[in-house]
Amino acid sequence: MGAGHSHALERPPRASERTTLILAIIVAVVLFLTTIGAMAVWPSDWSMLRSVPTTYEGAEWASVTVDSVDEDTGIALVSTSGNDAAGLRELPPADLGTFDYEPGDRVRALELETGELVFGDFERANPMLVLLVAYVLLVVGIAWWRGIGALLGLGAAFGIIIFFTVPALFNGGDPLITGLVTGSGALAVLLYLAHGLNSRTTTAYLGTLAGLTVTAVLASWAVDASRLTGIWSEEGAHLELSGRSVDLQGLVLCGIVIAGLGVLNDVTVTQASAVWELRAARPDISRWNLFRRGMRIGRDHIASTVYTIAFAYVGAALPAIMLISLYDTSLGSTLTTAEIAEEAVRTLVSSIGLVLAVPLTTGIAALVVGTDAIARDSRPPGADAGPLVARAAAPTAGAAALADAPPPVLEPRDPSDN
Repeated sequence: MGAGHSHALERPPRASERTTLILAIIVAVVLFLTTIGAMAVWPSDWSMLRSVPTTYEGAEWASVTVDSVDEDTGIALVSTSGNDAAGLRELPPADLGTFDYEPGDRVRALELETGELVFGDFERANPMLVLLVAYVLLVVGIAWWRGIGALLGLGAAFGIIIFFTVPALFNGGDPLITGLVTGSGALAVLLYLAHGLNSRTTTAYLGTLAGLTVTAVLASWAVDASRLTGIWSEEGAHLELSGRSVDLQGLVLCGIVIAGLGVLNDVTVTQASAVWELRAARPDISRWNLFRRGMRIGRDHIASTVYTIAFAYVGAALPAIMLISLYDTSLGSTLTTAEIAEEAVRTLVSSIGLVLAVPLTTGIAALVVGTDAIARDSRPPGADAGPLVARAAAPTAGAAALADAPPPVLEPRDPSDN
């Protein structure tokens, strides 16, 4: 019970009052600039959203369940949800290559004015909901209040992207400013909801912003120099044909900036926490040696995260890689095709931002963290800490313990520590 109580009341990291004030001023300036940037690209015309019809005139979407399938023709007999009187109706093959209907499949079909059904897509809400519930339960069950804060922050961040970023890009807002504003705003919500209002979180926030700025500047150059147009993807082609005058090259740039948020955030939070814990364990070492020790952890983090990013993007681009590999072209030509080049540039730019974010965050943390890195518990000695600790806190028990205790065993010190 004592362990659980102390976990629930985890003591916040601390810095000096002067440092805390400086950090608060810096964050206030960043959020002010973020607000100015958001106003500069704020969409003035919302009519372009949801203005493309999703069905033919007079047609409606219907949810149907596959009852049986004709193996020769591939035609499925389906029942319409909530309309038992209609009986079984025919649904033509979906034309999905080797994938056929199976009895029990839930399908979203388009019902034309003539009564004919046309395949739209498979319904997958139920398995996705199961995964979502399992994910939420695991996050909350293991991370407790921080998990709840992270989930709330994630929801708020996606809200920023849906209700600000997307309309701003449709409205012709500058993609670089839009990406930076989205990143700064989403990070502030995510980090402070998940990790609390304290100097360690602010350190991670500033380190992430530094890495994000590097990523944005480098991505701006790389997208232009590599002539990444964004037109070669299926989604880009559809946007181009939608008549909305979307800057597809700017969309690639903004996508790279936003894609770097998650990985940068992971690295910076870990580095800030590592420096704080190092200071709590060794309050006597100098800030330079604190930075060096933090970078030892950071190098391992860089090594593991770099190939994590690479494999994540390779997995996302695997269909394109397989398609391009069918053609008789050299390896160099294959790697520089538009489909592969976009993922390669995204990976390289994000990785460079990640690598630079580690020393930047570690340096900020080493400057910010106070000698007393973790705030002292203000509760009376032994309160809520269990009977053993309460007895040890009593003066007589403490004196007896000091008298009978063997001499402490000290760990070897680093000669460079001051």
